[in-house]
Amino acid sequence: MANRIHPTAVIGEGVELGDDNVIGPYTVIVGPTRIGDGNWIGPHVTIGTPGEDRGGPHPVAWESAPAGDPAADGHGVVIGSRNRIREYTSIQQGTWRASALGDDCYVLRGSHIGHDVVVDDQVTLACNVLLGGHTHVWSFANLGMSTVVHQGGSIGPGAMVGMGSAVRREVGAFTITVGNPARATGVNVVGLSRRGLDEAAVEALSPWVKGKGDLPADGLPDDLSTLVKAWDARPRDEH
Repeated sequence: MANRIHPTAVIGEGVELGDDNVIGPYTVIVGPTRIGDGNWIGPHVTIGTPGEDRGGPHPVAWESAPAGDPAADGHGVVIGSRNRIREYTSIQQGTWRASALGDDCYVLRGSHIGHDVVVDDQVTLACNVLLGGHTHVWSFANLGMSTVVHQGGSIGPGAMVGMGSAVRREVGAFTITVGNPARATGVNVVGLSRRGLDEAAVEALSPWVKGKGDLPADGLPDDLSTLVKAWDARPRDEH
């Protein structure tokens, strides 16, 4: 299906759109940006403006696209498919890698995805979540309203972060984390059950979630097993 773009929206040079996207009034999207299919992008959204780097360039990107190729030079924005990006959200372009939003995410009103941030698939960012530059949010994470993540942060897969939290360091996979500074308070049992785990499997995985045991050898769905193994094997200095 064709894209539906409101006449007041500004789509700059270097923006590649897939099919069946909705782009609302007064939204500004500048290149280099690549957007997939079936996204709903609300009013007053800003995508692709320069990263908030005091010494970085600030071109008039809505008139001409910045030079360079995101694939080669590591900047720009890449957005997947079937995302819901609500009004007043901002997504900045990267400086050394493309800022990225995966598939099937729900980004609520007023959220900010800073430069060089990577948000994986099926992530929920509630209203006014702020992600500092170079942050990585893994798949299935859910960040509550007005959560703030320090630059270079890492939010593990399936983590639930309570509203108003200030995340200053890494948040573990499938934990429940709240407060200022944010601290893990338990296991995200609901999140694990939504990934197909029964009570026995949740109990078997819980020691690993709490940092007190190894990953179970079996009993996890294939997709979840792949995800948590990737988290377990990640470089600790990835940011």
